[in-house]
Amino acid sequence: MLDLKFVRENIKKVNKSLKDRGEKISLDELLQWDNERRKILVEVEDFKHRRNEASEEIGKWKREGKNAKELIGEMQRVSQRIRELDGRLGELQERTRNLLLVIPNLPHESVPVGRTPEDNEVVKEGKPKKRKFNFVPREHWEVGESLGILDFPLASKISGSRFALLRGKGARLERALINFMLDTHTERGYREVLPPFMVSGESMMGTGQLPKFSIELYRCKDDDLYLIPTGEVPLTNLHKDEILKEKDLPLNYVAYTPCFRREAGSYGKDTKGLIRNHQFNKVELVKFTRPEDSYRELEVLVFDAEKVLELLEIPYRVVELCTGDLGFAAAKTYDLEVWMPGENRWREVSSCSNFTDFQARRINIKYEKEETGTLEYVHTLNGSGLAIGRTFAAILENNQTENGTIVVPKVLQPYMNGLDIIDRG
Repeated sequence: MLDLKFVRENIKKVNKSLKDRGEKISLDELLQWDNERRKILVEVEDFKHRRNEASEEIGKWKREGKNAKELIGEMQRVSQRIRELDGRLGELQERTRNLLLVIPNLPHESVPVGRTPEDNEVVKEGKPKKRKFNFVPREHWEVGESLGILDFPLASKISGSRFALLRGKGARLERALINFMLDTHTERGYREVLPPFMVSGESMMGTGQLPKFSIELYRCKDDDLYLIPTGEVPLTNLHKDEILKEKDLPLNYVAYTPCFRREAGSYGKDTKGLIRNHQFNKVELVKFTRPEDSYRELEVLVFDAEKVLELLEIPYRVVELCTGDLGFAAAKTYDLEVWMPGENRWREVSSCSNFTDFQARRINIKYEKEETGTLEYVHTLNGSGLAIGRTFAAILENNQTENGTIVVPKVLQPYMNGLDIIDRG
């Protein structure tokens, strides 16, 4: 959430940022409400000051035997006016907060201005390079179904469309990926957490999923709980309403979680395979940093996510998102995309974002500066380290052989009890 004072004092900058994002949000009402709110605050304080003075006068008059009836009547009218103004003040504050909650974060000045994914910029192409096949590579769902490790019809029979069922060596490969990624990140200093997979609406509000993206969320109405769409939500809420110590920053967390998304806005897109399912697994990375360190830590976050792809030997590239493609809460984002030879296209497996103090303001996470003792909001960052299903799909497409088997990446073989080839056996 943006700071109201910042918005008021930097209205041109905020309006430009909204325009660059392609957002059609008018801030006129927000400024009107804020102006009225500040006038009411002054008026209320004046009335309260007068009431306090009158209370002393009334007490004095009563002690002196004087008639204070007229002054008491005046103060009753003042108290009634204060109640009316307090009611209006509460209404204005609620309206202001509700509007602030749907205003996206400001893009960092380095973010390229653009409207669509076509305006994103490729900043790096990693190793290895794309593999040259001496046969026509198949898409991952074809490979998986032919090996008997993916079963979409049975998943559909159990749960409906956009679900996957993994069997045998496929289930083992999924588990191997999860454990490998957790081990890789904990070795790099991330602290592992296994959080709840259901959270409150307040937690969803804190990270920015609510109120704007409620249509994409699975809600358990009877308990007013939500299935998490990403591990970012419980991890970022770990330090809700806390004051952290500067010497402890940055704090780095990693978690495996299943994720649940309705994909309500993706009708007709990616209906086959593992790319856009209602339920999928993910390993998530979250950082809490000092403001002056957050963009450097963003580069570290990207490096850590890249490391997984390098070890798996999957062709990938790093893409900087333009203003129009940024997520709601992000100030700057890098996507890691893997090459899918069967689909003949790049697919995102990780988004690494700096949210600056946008989430921390909503969740109320601060830290105490050692030199001054003053409190300041932390910056939060997160990235997938990685999306398991999409990484699984990338392995199937990039490591397929002409005879239909899959070569298991070397780093995963110890997690697969030494298995180096996935065949139908």
